[in-house]
Amino acid sequence: MSESAFVFNCEGAAVVGIVHQPAQAPTRGVVMVVAGGPQYRVGGHRQLTLWSRRLCEAGNAVLRFDYRGTGDSGGEFRNFVAIDTDIRAAIDQLMARCPSVREIILWGECNAASAILYYAHSDPRVTGAVLLNPWVHTEAGAAKATLQRYYLQRLTQPSFWRKVLGGRFNPFSSLASALHLLVVAMRGGTKRAKPSGLRATPAGPISRQLPLPEGLLQGVQGFKGRLMVVLSGRDPVAHEYEALLKSSPAWQSAMAARQTRQHLLAEGDHTFSSAKQRDQVVDWALAWLADLPAR
Repeated sequence: MSESAFVFNCEGAAVVGIVHQPAQAPTRGVVMVVAGGPQYRVGGHRQLTLWSRRLCEAGNAVLRFDYRGTGDSGGEFRNFVAIDTDIRAAIDQLMARCPSVREIILWGECNAASAILYYAHSDPRVTGAVLLNPWVHTEAGAAKATLQRYYLQRLTQPSFWRKVLGGRFNPFSSLASALHLLVVAMRGGTKRAKPSGLRATPAGPISRQLPLPEGLLQGVQGFKGRLMVVLSGRDPVAHEYEALLKSSPAWQSAMAARQTRQHLLAEGDHTFSSAKQRDQVVDWALAWLADLPAR
């Protein structure tokens, strides 16, 4: 296995990437898309570096890169909804440097997973995607997930009843908070009550003006490849995705049509911060990749 750093051009900006190449000519490439904000091509807890090496050891070419305005790359910073061009340029580079590659898997966590869903349907070279704790956030969605995950589950916990019996529970503040969340959740449900305008197969770029769950659903519906989703049991972002999936027949249908393989890492946190969590994620991914039909 070899690792090489290089710089490539993306609409006039210098973009930094690192390519991992296995000893034998690979037919599959993996492009690591970085979550926005403080992360860059190394990833939180060096996850992207370590995952890339495991994937490369298994025979895959891997590229991780800083999209424009992040890490060591030039250009203006852009939100995750506006990095289609960066992802396409990275795929171009990986396939140019590894000409035996015939298909691409995109890999991303949080809002990088969302960026992948916006992009993947538009590029026939992409045959699959690994989505870790996808970011589908809306104010209403977060409220619904909190009601389901915190308030309802709290009633079943012995520690809650010990607090009540010990006189340390303030029902008025808790009720006020729950009612506020309920109002927010119901208001959001009213806003999203007309999904009939969703196109089954987006003809071009997806509008980034749509509410995030609707835009991402269009991306899933238009994608022809397969998906793997990993959710962390101790992550509010994952809880919101679970609540969306549970409440939306359209999402359920779209994910089923992609033959989505979903895993729950019960003790996992948002960034899979321990070696045990990190290794479990990549073990699942390698098993999923082994089962994918080769192009």
